[in-house]
Amino acid sequence: MPLESSHPTLADSYAVPPLIRAYRGERPETAPVWFMRQAGRSLPEYRELRVGTDMLDACLDPELASEITLQPVRRHGVDAGIFFSDIVIPVRLAGVDVRIVPGRGPVLEHPVRTAADVASLPPLDPAALEPIREAVRLTVAGLGGTPLIGFAGAPYTLASYLVEGGPSKEQLRTRALMHSDPETWAALLSWCADITGAFLEAQLEAGASAGQLFDSWAGSLSLADYTAHVAPHSARALERAKALGVPLVHFGVGTGELLAAMHGVGVDVMGVDWRIPLDEASRRLGADVPLQGNIDPALLAAPWPVLEAHIVDVLERGRAAKAHVVNLGHGVPPETDPTVLTRVVEFVRAHG
Repeated sequence: MPLESSHPTLADSYAVPPLIRAYRGERPETAPVWFMRQAGRSLPEYRELRVGTDMLDACLDPELASEITLQPVRRHGVDAGIFFSDIVIPVRLAGVDVRIVPGRGPVLEHPVRTAADVASLPPLDPAALEPIREAVRLTVAGLGGTPLIGFAGAPYTLASYLVEGGPSKEQLRTRALMHSDPETWAALLSWCADITGAFLEAQLEAGASAGQLFDSWAGSLSLADYTAHVAPHSARALERAKALGVPLVHFGVGTGELLAAMHGVGVDVMGVDWRIPLDEASRRLGADVPLQGNIDPALLAAPWPVLEAHIVDVLERGRAAKAHVVNLGHGVPPETDPTVLTRVVEFVRAHG
């Protein structure tokens, strides 16, 4: 169903921001720019605010999550806020015991590896999403005319945490389950799709202007496995968001060979990591697909002339696509000097 008439994008005074224009395939005079993981550990104000507060607790505190989302917008002047959260928040809200271990990431005491494990996963009560809705409402009010992008993890990445019991670069247990027990796999991915889809829908209904689905671990998959065992569930996760009519973005790490299949799940914009030049990504996807990316995060630590030349190259290659939103090819590294990010924004604006 469509957005409620009270949604900020439906107000008579609403002026479509450059980011949303680009997501819809237009080319503003200057490429919009924001950064994945722009909120978080690279900002001293974030580290100060987080003292004594657990990561997942911070995500579920509406005022805290809103303030963290707003911090990089104030500091860098980026063209969008990305809702501060974590991929496993829907899992936590459904009642599954998951915690963030510093230096490691999300960890489950009881991994999900059998049909009985999957059958015992609880449904997500829509009422549990109220802290998310409230955080979005507060953030949208604080952003003014700057759009908020909703955040959600794709079902495969969510499932990999559940099966592995924590982060894994290769997802060996996950891929083994995919092939050894297809029925249990499908049931697990459907559960993941439903909870993360509801999570994204809640953000969009509460005021976010676009949504992004992150498939952090999909790069471990072959194209055949992604197409057969993952893509249908990502499409399921996006069904309710698509019905709202807002632009949707999809991004994965190491997914150059999956770009067309990932676009095919029903998104408008493809995020591209640093491994694939944007003109090559556009060739693979077709020039009508808007792109987002793909500054190499490693070069944020390089001397400015090196980074500047790289940004110019990214901007030039981005001209191959119908529209281009400047971003990194992955998230901001925690040790990044925040003044560099501000300088990147200023340079993109000046470069035109």
